[in-house]
Amino acid sequence: MNPNHKMIEELALNNWPALSTLLYDGWVLRFAKGCTKRANSVSPLFGSSLDLEQKILECENIYAANQLPAIFKITPFIHPADLDNVLEQKGYQLIDVTSMQTMHLNNLAEPRLHTVKIVEHVDEEWLEQFGRLDQASDRKLDTMREMLSNIKTPKGFILLYHDGQVVACGLGVIERGYIGLYDIVTDAARRNQGLGEQMILHLLKWGKANGARDSYLAVVANNDPALRLYSKIGFTEAYRHWYRVQGIVKG
Repeated sequence: MNPNHKMIEELALNNWPALSTLLYDGWVLRFAKGCTKRANSVSPLFGSSLDLEQKILECENIYAANQLPAIFKITPFIHPADLDNVLEQKGYQLIDVTSMQTMHLNNLAEPRLHTVKIVEHVDEEWLEQFGRLDQASDRKLDTMREMLSNIKTPKGFILLYHDGQVVACGLGVIERGYIGLYDIVTDAARRNQGLGEQMILHLLKWGKANGARDSYLAVVANNDPALRLYSKIGFTEAYRHWYRVQGIVKG
């Protein structure tokens, strides 16, 4: 097991922060009003000592009390190692197999399009454009505003303009020499034109200028267009994770 990969998992938790967390015998329980699974799930990253059956039941009760299903994020670093099998036997469903990908920033290609805006704090224009491109609800945007304002390390919110319109947006967060990429969205009507690639190159260039040496991102493993894009830029898979869900959820 590559120790850097577990660090990337820690960065991913830090840089997409929940609104509140509960530490429970080595597990990190995250809550963010149901906005994305990664911010509303259990990350069993650290060693456990309590009875496993009781711990799972307690997690279910805590999430139910917060009107949320119990969701467990399964990575190569889980404790105990057989947790995924235990959850499967309990009827938890496996969803959203995700590829965590990394790349070095030493040979970045130069972007061709140059009309971009990068701000270091979430602002209303970025939220409005993300909401339009992602078709996000006002409720989700309100929660995201609160979550993104809680990031404690350097961050860059990027908008890429083409023909006077915002056509792509994203977020980069820098910690421990890595820039993590989040909320990468391209206008559905302008996809397959290289615009997402241009926006990402600008964001990586900004990260490198601000001390990042490497990058990481998460992409759902069956998203073939995104996988092709990230491979073209230079990302390769480091490891995979997925979620075990107490019933089907969206988001």
